[in-house]
Amino acid sequence: MAYKITNDCIGCGSCETECKNEAIKQGEDTYVIDPDKCTECVGWFSKSKCVEVCPVDACITDPAHKESNEQLLQKWHKLNPGKTPEA
Repeated sequence: MAYKITNDCIGCGSCETECKNEAIKQGEDTYVIDPDKCTECVGWFSKSKCVEVCPVDACITDPAHKESNEQLLQKWHKLNPGKTPEA
């Protein structure tokens, strides 16, 4: 499932710079994650980078966007045509 950012976000931007799919952008009040671009870092890393770098644990799984690893990898391939997954 994709991640989302809670209202606990302090706007530090750490997550945005780590997202290789460019799924994270500055929103009106906090950063937001585009679920159509979030692959939970499948294809890039073994763990979700936004979760690792968030100093306030504002990045959480979004139960409204449940996806299997296979679906996440398929999404990664669509976002990164011609590339080979790193993880």
